[in-house]
Amino acid sequence: MSGLLARRIALVVPLLAVILLFTFLLVRLSGSDPVGLLAGPTATTEEIALVRASLALDQPIWVQFGVYFGKVLQGDLGQSWLSNRPVLAEILDRAPATIELMFWGVLIGAGLGIPAGLRAAFRPDGSFDQVTRFLSLLGFSVPTYWLGLIMLFVFFYLLGWAPPGMGRIDLFLTPPDRITGSYLIDGLLAADWEAAGSAFSQLVLPVLCVAIISAAPIIKQTRAIALEVLASDYIRYARAQGLPHGQIRAMALRNSATPVVTFIGTEITGLVGTTSLIEYVFAWGGLGQYGLSAIIAGDFAVVQGYVLVLALFSVLVFLAVDVFVMLTEPRAGAAP
Repeated sequence: MSGLLARRIALVVPLLAVILLFTFLLVRLSGSDPVGLLAGPTATTEEIALVRASLALDQPIWVQFGVYFGKVLQGDLGQSWLSNRPVLAEILDRAPATIELMFWGVLIGAGLGIPAGLRAAFRPDGSFDQVTRFLSLLGFSVPTYWLGLIMLFVFFYLLGWAPPGMGRIDLFLTPPDRITGSYLIDGLLAADWEAAGSAFSQLVLPVLCVAIISAAPIIKQTRAIALEVLASDYIRYARAQGLPHGQIRAMALRNSATPVVTFIGTEITGLVGTTSLIEYVFAWGGLGQYGLSAIIAGDFAVVQGYVLVLALFSVLVFLAVDVFVMLTEPRAGAAP
């Protein structure tokens, strides 16, 4: 197990370096030039040249990348050209909002999707199976931003049950002192019930959107995995031996756990980009909205830092999945 983990960790640095190079080249080739925006509409040619030189944009692209890569190795992701703040500081400020949204959304989505997929597999082509397959297809088909807008239109505008999608807490309330970065948890820890209640109400709709988006593929994949396990030779042999139905179901659940968790891990990494649209619709102020706004504005330093953090997050998720697989399937750790 330790050898496999060492090999996985050894791949992290070169993988992140390749991703960093690809992102650096991509944003440079996008055609966006923030120099004019930074210099101002009345800047002269000389002033624009000075701004370009101060950002090292007048150097060859390989020199620019060398300077940037050296700073990244020192923990410096650069400075936002729009806010004039360090990118790493802004990422750390906004990351808890995204983690909070994804944690609850994936937890609810998996909590609904896994049992629904398993029940559908145990009774294939039944009424429950048909309903869940339809709901899963519907979840796949609905555009993310449209789902968020519909949620606001129905539950805020028509019914008045939910607050407007304008951040993580009521605009007239002061956020609780930062402990974990989650307004809900920090409000509860500080016994600020008004702030905690407002944070909870603001959290409901975006979490529900993430839960719907994550539950759809989880239902489909869990059903497919469980059906494959139920059709395996050892399950058929167990049935032929007359084992009780509950024991056969327990065997199927145990053997379905590893591939289902592996799929959820890959789903989490892909959900980060999807969550950015939810954050944008609800003005959540998280990492996804931050990166999407930087892409639209052409803030190179933020885009590069955002992609690097997402890549590191994906590596950590896959590493956690590998550890889970090795703990539940010891044979996986014996592979060369």
